[in-house]
Amino acid sequence: MIIWIASYPKSGNTWVRSFISSLLYSNDGTNDFSYLKNIKQFPDRSQFKNFIDDFQNIKKVYQNWSVVQNYLNLDNKIKFLKTHHINCKIDNYEFTNDNNSIGVIYIVRDPRNVACSVKNHYSLENFEKVKEFMFREHNWLGIVSNKNIKPLDNKIPTLISSWKTNYLSWKNKTKNYLLIKYENLIENPSDEFLKISKYLENHLKIKFEQKKISRAIDTCSFKNLQSLEIEGKFPEATVDKENKTIKFFNLGPKNDWRKTLDKDIANEIKNQFRNEMKELGYL
Repeated sequence: MIIWIASYPKSGNTWVRSFISSLLYSNDGTNDFSYLKNIKQFPDRSQFKNFIDDFQNIKKVYQNWSVVQNYLNLDNKIKFLKTHHINCKIDNYEFTNDNNSIGVIYIVRDPRNVACSVKNHYSLENFEKVKEFMFREHNWLGIVSNKNIKPLDNKIPTLISSWKTNYLSWKNKTKNYLLIKYENLIENPSDEFLKISKYLENHLKIKFEQKKISRAIDTCSFKNLQSLEIEGKFPEATVDKENKTIKFFNLGPKNDWRKTLDKDIANEIKNQFRNEMKELGYL
């Protein structure tokens, strides 16, 4: 059975995944980015390779969402998967269901700060492009438009949709839903990571020693993760169009949309996502 670590891109998913992997796969809670490999992304080409022959065929991909998850669950063990995909249904094919999933930890972040991080991560030209990216309901990542370009090993169509739809799709359709706000991870990391620890204990039927939890919280601080990336120890680094490494743990707590985001774009984001932002306490 799957416990999802889900979010819209650049909302703290890897941060939470680092903490969980430190708790589950280290002896003492010390973070090591090598543990991230134990919580794989879904969908990923490696998971679909025995079921489809065209990784760019969206229809073949969504027709096999459940097929692949059924296969992954044959071992009858609880497993964690990271995703930015919305929890949706296309042509009666569900992204996931209660037979394959037992819960989700969903990380959300103020969309105005997401905008600043998205611009950096995807090397978008300006905030107008960022706004279009975040508002687009049919926003698929992993699509290779140029047939002559060989896709990366993990490239596969992933429907992230808009910031709003991504959030609502998991909130409204998933049992055992735990919401984690990025802003609370910044302001009260101990409280938020303890929530996650309790969630894991309840579903995995285990008990973590407080010393191990404290060690994981300490070594998964944003500052420490940033330092490890600077040392070249982050295995999921990406590059831009000029093949230059894009800083993943970029601004974090220093990312303040008031200082970097165009006011008109900020207002458009607020108007587009007003109800959800009010609900989450961002307005």
